[in-house]
Amino acid sequence: MRIYFVGSHATGKTTLCRYVSRRYGLPMISEVARAVLAEMETGLDALRTDMDLVAEYQERVFARQVAVEKLHEGRFVSDRAFDNLAYVAEHTTNAASMMNDQRFLDYMKWVREGIVFFLRPHQSLLKDDGVRAGVSWDSVLRIDGMVKLMLEQHRISYLPIESVSMQERVRAVEFVLSRCGLGMPETKPRSRARTIPPVPAAPDILRASIESWPYSLVDGGDHDA
Repeated sequence: MRIYFVGSHATGKTTLCRYVSRRYGLPMISEVARAVLAEMETGLDALRTDMDLVAEYQERVFARQVAVEKLHEGRFVSDRAFDNLAYVAEHTTNAASMMNDQRFLDYMKWVREGIVFFLRPHQSLLKDDGVRAGVSWDSVLRIDGMVKLMLEQHRISYLPIESVSMQERVRAVEFVLSRCGLGMPETKPRSRARTIPPVPAAPDILRASIESWPYSLVDGGDHDA
């Protein structure tokens, strides 16, 4: 079973992806963009100004995503999928060549067979992630719109998640996965010893008074015969 969390940056994809990975025992494919950026030994400033460099970077990110997925034999939860193509359209001049490449078209068919959750943006979630050039609300909305366009254009079924409540997000994800036949492994109840401190033993004199009640009240020798 292949599970994808897609959408713009700063929408909480990584948090949900980690939850599903732990809860269901699935391998997690982390965002590959950070690793590629480190391998190229470059930074955001260079990507903002060098068009050839940013094109190479985005091509590497897409190729790495596809390659890593194939290593997991179709059983994983992925933090992103084709998302970087939205950034290609936003920051490079080679979007047309990448999106018309047969490798991209084949990959979109592959994603179509998985379970896709589309996380929608909210201003309360907006924060700098240290990878993409620009985290303004306008840029988030543009990426969000591009991701939705690709979902619709390639007929990929998806569940939009718009709530910012983690509880509601988890419930939505668990509901879909349960209907798809993915059950959660049984969890052992926590030991009471971990949550409830042991009760100290009562002193002997107190134990005698408690255990012999009510006889101790009349055998103390202070009453009249």
